[in-house]
Amino acid sequence: MVPTNPVIGTGLHAIGGMSAASCYTPFQKVKSWSWTSFWIVQALFAWFLVPLVIGMITVPDFFGVLRDSPSHILWGAFILGGIYGFGGMSFGFSIRHIGYSLTYTISIGLSAVIGTLVPVIINGTMVEYFSRPGSNIVILGMVLSIIGVGLTGWAGFRKEKDLVSLNGSALNFNMKKGLILAVIGGLLSAVFNISLEYGQPIADLAAQRGAGNFQGNAKTIVSTAGCLTVNLVWFLILGFRTKTMKEFIPGRTVGTKRYVMNFLLSALAGTLWFMQFLFYGLGHVQMGNFQFISWVLHMSMLIFFSYIVGVIVKEWKKVSKPTYIILIVALLTLVLSFIIMTYGSVIGERALNSAI
Repeated sequence: MVPTNPVIGTGLHAIGGMSAASCYTPFQKVKSWSWTSFWIVQALFAWFLVPLVIGMITVPDFFGVLRDSPSHILWGAFILGGIYGFGGMSFGFSIRHIGYSLTYTISIGLSAVIGTLVPVIINGTMVEYFSRPGSNIVILGMVLSIIGVGLTGWAGFRKEKDLVSLNGSALNFNMKKGLILAVIGGLLSAVFNISLEYGQPIADLAAQRGAGNFQGNAKTIVSTAGCLTVNLVWFLILGFRTKTMKEFIPGRTVGTKRYVMNFLLSALAGTLWFMQFLFYGLGHVQMGNFQFISWVLHMSMLIFFSYIVGVIVKEWKKVSKPTYIILIVALLTLVLSFIIMTYGSVIGERALNSAI
């Protein structure tokens, strides 16, 4: 049995959140490439190449684990991962209509709640989990986390209004279309956690063969492969229709140096995306008897650090003082929720371990 420590688990989720919050920043440096070309490269690295390499390195008998896993588990996790793939596309398109802040808050906020509750409801373990020692404290932390997410969304909405007022333009916003896409993205993104939960027997088999803390890497590639399949089909068709596939021919649309830079930046974006789930898997194991809060903790960390990144790069420099105060209160609320959830998990873990 792998030793667990919810404090370490929270720290690992924080690293994953930082990675996720920065995964789209390399795109800002990609020049003379379409979004389609960027997305295809980052998808290949995020959902196949990096998880494959990490799985082979960290999981003993990696291919044997996949071969010996039940076929219905493999196919179920794969199909659910494919459903998440549509959510990822909706998320990307939503950013174009309502901006980064609002899309992250709406989509990830919905994903945090649904992705946490649906698996325990399906498994019939909700009452069991929420009746454990320390669970009342954990629930308080989860509620505060949801409040913090809501406050960041309010701050993000006010920020956009402040910038519109300052610039005297509508900034090409389409709130109706963006909101619909963000909700779809959030609902379908939650399916990724359901896919990971469904694929848990794969991780269990990997643990039996000595994977230890890295057991989650065995199941992740099954879910991401489904996501890649959906995205690759969609964006390859789109690339041929818009004639942007020629961008992959060196020297055709950009010089060799810029081509290599664009490819490396897109690959970095995909690698950062996957790294969030490498650390998610490590943190999930460390949460012990409170693994069910991993998703809401991870998603809240993601939102927290995405706003921190925004402050660092001075995206909030020109907002009004009331808007900035709301943002600070929201971030402090999220920090408090992390502390409370971790504290409740530590108390519960100690009580449950002492009872054994």
